[in-house]
Amino acid sequence: MKTKNYRFLTLSLVLITFTCGISNGIFAQGISDKIEGYWLGKLAAQGVTLRLAFNITKEGDNGYKSTLDSPDQGAKGIPLAKTTWDGKKLNIEAPNMAANYVGEMVNDSTINGTWTQGGASFTVNVVKQKKSLALNRPQEPKPPFQYNTEDVTVTNKKFGFDLAGTLTLPKGNGPFPAVVLITGSGQQNRDEEIFGHKSFLLIADYLTKRGFAVLRCDDRGVFKSKGSLVDVTSYDFSTDALAQVDFLKGDKRIDSKKIGLIGHSEGGLIAMMLASENNGIAFFISLAGPGIKGEDILLEQSLKISKLMGISDEVIKSNEEISKILYNELKNESDNQKAQQNIIESLRSYLTKTGEKNIDETIKSIQSSLSAKAYSWMRFFLLSEPSKYLEKVKCPVLALNGSKDVQVIASSNLPAIEKSLKKGGNNDVTVVEVKDVNHLFQHCTTGLPKEYCDIEETFSEDALKTIGDWLSKRFL
Repeated sequence: MKTKNYRFLTLSLVLITFTCGISNGIFAQGISDKIEGYWLGKLAAQGVTLRLAFNITKEGDNGYKSTLDSPDQGAKGIPLAKTTWDGKKLNIEAPNMAANYVGEMVNDSTINGTWTQGGASFTVNVVKQKKSLALNRPQEPKPPFQYNTEDVTVTNKKFGFDLAGTLTLPKGNGPFPAVVLITGSGQQNRDEEIFGHKSFLLIADYLTKRGFAVLRCDDRGVFKSKGSLVDVTSYDFSTDALAQVDFLKGDKRIDSKKIGLIGHSEGGLIAMMLASENNGIAFFISLAGPGIKGEDILLEQSLKISKLMGISDEVIKSNEEISKILYNELKNESDNQKAQQNIIESLRSYLTKTGEKNIDETIKSIQSSLSAKAYSWMRFFLLSEPSKYLEKVKCPVLALNGSKDVQVIASSNLPAIEKSLKKGGNNDVTVVEVKDVNHLFQHCTTGLPKEYCDIEETFSEDALKTIGDWLSKRFL
């Protein structure tokens, strides 16, 4: 029996986790300077294509060093631990990412190779470029800005660490209404930079010009922010957002009665959690946020993306069974080590019944799609029920979802958001399905994640105006 093409899909956009700040590097003796330069290739996985680039330079007389760029993820100059080159074969090690690249030069400008990470391997052939790749992001705001910008430090007193962020303020003395921006799943910087798109920078720029102070911070453990990412959940991330609200309340330039939240994707869940528990939250805006149970979102997402990608019904059915095995074991076992053992045993039993030959390899591949380090987060998300929070929210709410969003599908989530809010007696509810935009609020063709990096638009101008007009009407 031929090994099935399993494609386990999760909510997170980021397929490769880059960790900066590793060792200085060890470099083997080089043979030929033709390896020096900027080498660009593409990695295709789970319906997304990411560009990877190696910057290889000579290190003294005896070796080479490399850095890695992932332009579509906004990552640049990541140091790599060891580069060896024998005149034909290239080997680059990245232990901080549990990854390595092995390639063979086929001519002076082409290397055919394989990127291996987390038990999965991907063909990545790289071509030498005359200069580094520059992404075209025409909406990205550039200084000088028409408002005041400050670097700030926000302390999460509950967990005892600092978040680094940027506060933008309109000209004048205030007090100003204010917004805290909350990022979606995965670790992102304060601009929620995804595939080179800095959507939170754009939103902050737009709203500050319209008279709102905006605070955005690097996620915990990312860039300049501190804090652990071990066994964290959306609840833990909500304490980071609440710390930012408290920070704004302590600033005399901010109107403490007009502080609200804008959350994207998982950030929408976090925003509703906080708004349901804190009467001091003046409003919240959900951008592609959930309205139905977390498990239902993931199953619906996987089915939608798989069909658009042309995956066969047989594989779709197998993927769904595998997803349910993972989800059930996570929901039923709170101990992550035991959950991992149970997942392996259940997968082995299922794959044996299907006649799968390469069981160990398939299990390893499936596990690489969902690291045990993410079990706590995934368990919380699977069990999350937005209705329980939304029914308690009394502040004004604006919910926007894209009509071509394949990750948090508008037709399922928007009606559920509206129904839950109104069931709780909330009379200031606005839901908007933004036409022809994806999960990132870009105008698109299919909505598939593989389009994200190639689209030059960062965020729909119509969606920005909807947000700005809704806020201005209520808080200016």
